Amino acid sequence: MSVDRSRTLTATVEAYAAELAPAVGDVVRRAASAVPAFAQRVKAAGLSVDQLASGEVAGLPVLTKDDVLAQQQTEPPFGGMLAEGAAVRRVFQSPGPIYEPELDIVDPWRWAPALTAAGIGAGDVVLNCFGYHLSPAGAMFEEGCRAVGAAVVPGGIGNQDLQARAIADLGVTAYVGLPSYLKALVDRFDELGLDADRWRLDKALVTAEPLPDSLRSLLQKRVPTVLMSYGTAEVGLIGYETSPGSGLVPAPGVLVEVCDLSSGGPVAEGEGQVVVTLLRPEYPLIRFGTGDLSAWTAGADGSARLAGVLGRVGEAVKVKGMFLHPRQAASVMNGLEGVSAWRFVIDRVDHKDELACEIVLGTAGGTPEEVVERVRSAVRSGLRFAAEVRTVEALPDDEAGRIVDARRWD
Repeated sequence: MSVDRSRTLTATVEAYAAELAPAVGDVVRRAASAVPAFAQRVKAAGLSVDQLASGEVAGLPVLTKDDVLAQQQTEPPFGGMLAEGAAVRRVFQSPGPIYEPELDIVDPWRWAPALTAAGIGAGDVVLNCFGYHLSPAGAMFEEGCRAVGAAVVPGGIGNQDLQARAIADLGVTAYVGLPSYLKALVDRFDELGLDADRWRLDKALVTAEPLPDSLRSLLQKRVPTVLMSYGTAEVGLIGYETSPGSGLVPAPGVLVEVCDLSSGGPVAEGEGQVVVTLLRPEYPLIRFGTGDLSAWTAGADGSARLAGVLGRVGEAVKVKGMFLHPRQAASVMNGLEGVSAWRFVIDRVDHKDELACEIVLGTAGGTPEEVVERVRSAVRSGLRFAAEVRTVEALPDDEAGRIVDARRWD
């Protein structure tokens, strides 16, 4: 990057942060008054609310997912982080488990701008292929679709035959979900021999897994508009494309920072962790570390944009749009009768994630078939993943009890 371009990007990122500074200061003051746990966090950092509110929010240590989990376990269900009297209409559970409250407001997760950018709005019929069971994603996108005036078909994940027929029968015009799942539905529609004239689906907003150019090109043969977005279960929308490959516009209602992994301070150049401050005092996620890596780039209009998700900070791995964490995997697999060693292997075949659980059989626990079924059931109920379970003679010593990611994203 040239010196002039570097200075321009730095100035652009600083201007973005400065524009949101008054709103950040306001939410800091209101959160400290309404949520004692946040006021205590500020005090523990050796700071004052006035310091943070006047523009020194970057001095507050990053709040990690492990921090949130520890607080929730100490003071269930929300770790004392929810303001007293806040109206909650749904509660979700993410890996950890971490519980996320949904406030009783219009589009609480703020996905409407991303949907609008994809051309989704009044008159559209949207097939929502995110999970509704405990996971927040399905409800997040349903709220966003309702906010822009679109009708929703709550498809969830699975039943591809029924979903493909619904696309034809209901005149579905838009899709939200994983990009790989959209490809699977296109393929299933054709395999069922459904009338091509009844395919009206022409726009899609996708997220939760990478969208390589090769997959986007395949999808655009049937769905002209395919745009990427980025969010998390705790925060909702963080960034979204306005055109293919244009970078992610920071979402309204949140301050986005890219932060140095060592110091936690915001940087304008190079990779760092995506850290967000949600402009919502009722549940103040202030300087919350998503665990995702990204970098700033400049859009064609000169605005600050995220370069997408470039990796992960921690050990958790995203598979089929959900996180698989080694700690949770161990809690399910360790001590499972009939299993002496295990590992999870993630691969990607035909633009689709595949998860396998490889096990070394123990000396007890029943027949191999019984142990395999026991593992399959435990993974499904304990981790909420469907995995192929296969027996092996041995595992590499450095990979036993681990998650191995063998995927390539070209």
